[in-house]
Amino acid sequence: MTIGILAVQGAFVEHQNMLNKLGVNHFEIRQPKDLLIPMDGLILPGGESTAMRKLLDDLGMFSTLKEMIAQGLPTLGTCAGMILLAKHLTNQEQSHMQLMDIDVKRNAYGRQLGSFFTTNTFADRMIPMTFIRAPFINRVGQDVNILSTVDGHIVAARQKHMLATAFHPELTGSTYVHEYFLQMIGHGSI
Repeated sequence: MTIGILAVQGAFVEHQNMLNKLGVNHFEIRQPKDLLIPMDGLILPGGESTAMRKLLDDLGMFSTLKEMIAQGLPTLGTCAGMILLAKHLTNQEQSHMQLMDIDVKRNAYGRQLGSFFTTNTFADRMIPMTFIRAPFINRVGQDVNILSTVDGHIVAARQKHMLATAFHPELTGSTYVHEYFLQMIGHGSI
């Protein structure tokens, strides 16, 4: 199994470290030719969603990535990755890929000073969660499963082959979210 990790901006190295812990092959996606490498799944990391979108447009990769995900490529979007996947953004005029039937509020917990760490349930398991200028989900569509809430806000959800978290699972010692994603792909067990 091989996972592609978008590496144009954001916390991609930390996702590489998690996959290394799990013994999973991976590669960085930095330019259009990288999208030709066969992959079983894709990670859209945390970072700054507006910068990621601009870079994807400038590099000519946005439409291709969107099409790959729309056609069923299993995708994990964390923080900014969740914002990229969302169908609607409640506090920004333009959405990005508009693939996952969720409404997301960017920087919902405030600026950098609003960042925090907690332990909460994700898919029936208590895990550590790191939130950095995090979004949360205001609304989910009918076929979206809520996997985690924190303080009454939805912070993780799954729709078919797409998994999105408002928190950064790659910044903790727990590999559970990545294991869950690998299980979604059909590899690994939890």
